[in-house]
Amino acid sequence: MSAENPARHGSASPAGSRSPSPTSAQDILTLRALVNTKEAGVIIGKQGKNVADLREQVHVRAGVSKVTPGVHERVLTVSGSVESVAKAYTQIITQLVTSSPHPIPISSSSTRHTSIRLLISHNLMGTIIGRSGLKIKTIQELSGARMVASKEMLPQSTERVVEVQGSPEAIGRAIEEIGKCLLEDWERGAGTVPFYPGAGTGEERPSFRRSTNGYPSAPTGSRRSNGDMVRRGSSPPSPHSPSTQQQPTNLRTQNISIPSDMVGCIIGRNGSKITEIRRLSGSKISIAKMPHDDTNERMFTIVGTPEANEKAFSEKERRVGREQQQQESQE
Repeated sequence: MSAENPARHGSASPAGSRSPSPTSAQDILTLRALVNTKEAGVIIGKQGKNVADLREQVHVRAGVSKVTPGVHERVLTVSGSVESVAKAYTQIITQLVTSSPHPIPISSSSTRHTSIRLLISHNLMGTIIGRSGLKIKTIQELSGARMVASKEMLPQSTERVVEVQGSPEAIGRAIEEIGKCLLEDWERGAGTVPFYPGAGTGEERPSFRRSTNGYPSAPTGSRRSNGDMVRRGSSPPSPHSPSTQQQPTNLRTQNISIPSDMVGCIIGRNGSKITEIRRLSGSKISIAKMPHDDTNERMFTIVGTPEANEKAFSEKERRVGREQQQQESQE
């Protein structure tokens, strides 16, 4: 087998089905993995039941990228607290092992061995491996899982695969330790170009960048590459914009998934509301033009200092909350 996000929103269905939002965007880990099309079907379930249950039970955002014709891999994205993401992956892997007709035992015991391919920024590999490999060795010892990091970056991206092997429980423990490392050092992930199965085939794909594996991905003007991504057509900064002046050294990129039906209340007429959020917070803010997976949610990207990003996040939450209340009052 083969990464809310940003934020813990559920699908864009009824407001009542959405998971509660976290108190801070900085605590959110987004971890992506490669899965084949059959595994994707198991994860989603009939009429989306499995992934909907996962969101409800574990309080994460979870989704699988859309099918690309001729491509047999898809990207699984799970976002939430580190503990919730690890629990969600454990549940997903257990489900995949159970659905497999030929599970591979690691010994004569009934323990089932499997693996998952996590997508990790090349810039964050050192955080996971550690000096002289000490960190990855520690993670393996604590979790009981085995980890194998690819040496080469994936095509048209700056991500590499880290394959985690073992029982579902061991993999879950390893993912929790990996997630902690990624969030502690997430600044290193700025500018990561995410991997998309089928990238480079000439097929046009929606373009926006998401935070993955707990690292931030800075918006750029290049083509889309992970679970989410480089924005196309973004306007270049004006000579007087903050981006052309001396930048703070502690800039961070944070990504939050928002339901598509909430985008309007954030952008406002002629962009008036999002301009106001930018002014109040001091952060650079962008919203993806297309949903990033079957949840019909779009990526809200904030680039700025931790303090500025927190202001932007709070302002976004206030506006979305007010819109949800208005919708509920009309029902």
